Amino acid sequence: QVEFVESGGGLVQPGGSLRLSCAASETIDSTFVLGWYRGQPGKQHEWVATLLTSGSTIYANSVKGRFTISGDSARRTIYLQMDSLKPDDSAVYYCNDGSMWGQGIQVTVSS
Repeated sequence: QVEFVESGGGLVQPGGSLRLSCAASETIDSTFVLGWYRGQPGKQHEWVATLLTSGSTIYANSVKGRFTISGDSARRTIYLQMDSLKPDDSAVYYCNDGSMWGQGIQVTVSS
């Protein structure tokens, strides 16, 4: 079974950018829908972005126009480019393929 490891998180000031990576232990099945989710202490986790099997993308309204989800041609890595970051974007971010989840990585947006 595939395993995921997220990287690229950290501390950034409001208005800054980060690029998250989600590395898979093996090639991801071409029929799987890939996505990113996030959660904060005391709040429900929420869906952020999805990469469809067609290559099209969809986004939560809260990040639309600021975040971009993509994958490499070998289907081994999922990316989340985050621009114009806001304090409300602070959370632990997780990638998944519809069933398996990464361990999560912290993103903190603060001045």
